[in-house]
Amino acid sequence: MGEEREKRAAIVAACLRINTVGLNQGTSGNISVRHGDGILITPSSIPYEQMVPADIVFMEMDGTPHGARKPSSEWRFHLDILRARPELNAVVHAHAPYCTTLAIMHMEIPAVHYMVAAAGGANIRCAPYATFGTQELSDHIIEALQGRKACLMAHHGMLAAEDSLDKAMWLAVEVEALARQYHGALLLGDPPLLDDAQLAEAVAQFTAGYGQADKG
Repeated sequence: MGEEREKRAAIVAACLRINTVGLNQGTSGNISVRHGDGILITPSSIPYEQMVPADIVFMEMDGTPHGARKPSSEWRFHLDILRARPELNAVVHAHAPYCTTLAIMHMEIPAVHYMVAAAGGANIRCAPYATFGTQELSDHIIEALQGRKACLMAHHGMLAAEDSLDKAMWLAVEVEALARQYHGALLLGDPPLLDDAQLAEAVAQFTAGYGQADKG
């Protein structure tokens, strides 16, 4: 139970942080962490400043929730991502302002900066729009995440997934920074992009291990 309590507390802390750093507002984002034979996920419609670890919902991988709280309305794509990608253990979804601005325009983030490689490839794709909470949206996200660890979601927001919650939070912040940089560059003209060889080298560096052994 100690590990579960730690994960629940970490999710609550991460929820507070995504609002504090400007990645999200209100209760619009959601976070999940793999745990045992299921996931721990944020509850539906509870303000983050009122949330306590006991509010975090455990869901089995078949979608069965446990406890008194309802899981986030976005639980489906959290489960589907963690089922499809065993190397990933945490998903952070937010309505980050610059990511959402690009997503409203159905724009991906291309290779405007080598940090795009942190998400796994030469771009950060934008998943097509579908109603929140639906299997259709989840399917679009799984496709957009092929070979990637982050994507935008048309008319909705962004998400980042990693092998730990700390890393998923780090990646979410980086993706929003990239979106802000790309948005600023577009105001000045048509930004030049890094070529395939330059991006491949950056991807290889991230694959080999960027920074410290563990972020956070």
